Amino acid sequence: MTCGRFIALEGGEGAGKSTQARLLAQALTRRGVASRITREPGGTAGAEAIRALLLGSEGEGWHARAEALLFAAARSDHVERLIRPALAAGEWVICDRFVDSSRAYQGGAGGLSDDDVMQLHRIGSEGLLPDLTLLFEIDPAKASQRLIARDGGSSDRIGGRGAAYHAGVAAAFARFAAAEPQRFARIDANGDQDTVAADVLAALVPLLSAG
Repeated sequence: MTCGRFIALEGGEGAGKSTQARLLAQALTRRGVASRITREPGGTAGAEAIRALLLGSEGEGWHARAEALLFAAARSDHVERLIRPALAAGEWVICDRFVDSSRAYQGGAGGLSDDDVMQLHRIGSEGLLPDLTLLFEIDPAKASQRLIARDGGSSDRIGGRGAAYHAGVAAAFARFAAAEPQRFARIDANGDQDTVAADVLAALVPLLSAG
């Protein structure tokens, strides 16, 4: 049986990752490719419970180190119980966020070192990385408009942090993509969803061609 492919969708708030994950899964289905959509934190019962702890509005919140530990724990369960089995079964896994979000949010914007974040990932998930990471880059003003239209201005605990924090997240993502061009495909997320979806499929041509 052919091993599946692992595709991560990354980027800041309001970049359209969830919509593009759905459109990608539909496009793969039309090509006869089995896929599943999942998300981080989440994807398994245990990881979804941790998601509620991380993103819910109750309590005083978490500092960057505690956040990184919780994300790593959720990811470990997700990888062990969902991602690796799906890949072994020949499915394509489309994941809305993965370890690069921890690198950008708790690392780049939160002040932890990239080495520390990746060490947690090596311990929890044996260092698993996506076959391709799609980085959706969007103008902050446009992202804000989309978030207001989608959520009415409400945000989860991390999404509601200030503009400087989210600028740090975007800068970190840009650094990762520049440093690892073989793993990242940078997608202009400012256009309409069909244009962005076409760019996503174009970025996936090498993997689709490889079978």
